[in-house]
Amino acid sequence: MLLRPRLKAGFNSILPVLCRGKKTHFGFVTVDEEEKQQRVYDVFRNVATKYDLMNDAMSFGLHRLWKDAFVRELRPKPYMRILDAAGGTGDIALRISSESRKIDPSRPCEVVVTDINRSMLNVGRQKAEQSKATGLSWLRADAEELPFNDNTFDAYTIAFGIRNCTHIEKVLDEALRVLVPGGRPYDWYSFNVIPVLGRLIANDWTSYRYLVESIRTFPDQQSFAKLMRQSGFESVTWTNMLCGIVAIHSGYKVSTTDGARQCAPSR
Repeated sequence: MLLRPRLKAGFNSILPVLCRGKKTHFGFVTVDEEEKQQRVYDVFRNVATKYDLMNDAMSFGLHRLWKDAFVRELRPKPYMRILDAAGGTGDIALRISSESRKIDPSRPCEVVVTDINRSMLNVGRQKAEQSKATGLSWLRADAEELPFNDNTFDAYTIAFGIRNCTHIEKVLDEALRVLVPGGRPYDWYSFNVIPVLGRLIANDWTSYRYLVESIRTFPDQQSFAKLMRQSGFESVTWTNMLCGIVAIHSGYKVSTTDGARQCAPSR
């Protein structure tokens, strides 16, 4: 159900004028907010086809176990409609679809995957076609301004992508508005190893150096939980995995009319 399509043709040229002059971080570098949007877009356009391979290399394959654990905690059901924001190549969405089919193979849950980067979404679509996954749809959209009605989704997930967003608070506000369980950007293990792997595997030192820096500048568990509470989530908790290298945050959107809906953005 699309309410307000925000992205028009030529996303590369969409740089909010009102943000001009405001500063933010791009990894360890301070840049204008609109410049960060363009730089992030370029990074993921450059690494899209190698992104899944790099995740395997950077985490020694452990990211697969972390994502599996996250989806098990989400407990997707066939009747649920789930938004996977900044969903990139669809790793979380494909796992959600697979997990829900364990309950009813003929009726997977509905998962809407959004991302600002067309190249990443294209890789996700190809993976879904190859795995014959059903119930997935792919939409180019900004996690800071989602084109959906209020109270649309039963669950909300966001994984690594939140660390690339310019305004984390806006992402959480939108998560609360569309009502759902969230996701988990997480810290990788090494500042030095990952850019080297990026150069060897993807021939792109600069892009993967940014990915490492973006992890290091992301709020820690307590700070991110505080941001969730400030956005209106209640009963906010987090679970550390592998001594805190990964954390799954969760919370609830409480509605006086609809009851409580689980939500779990995370680090």
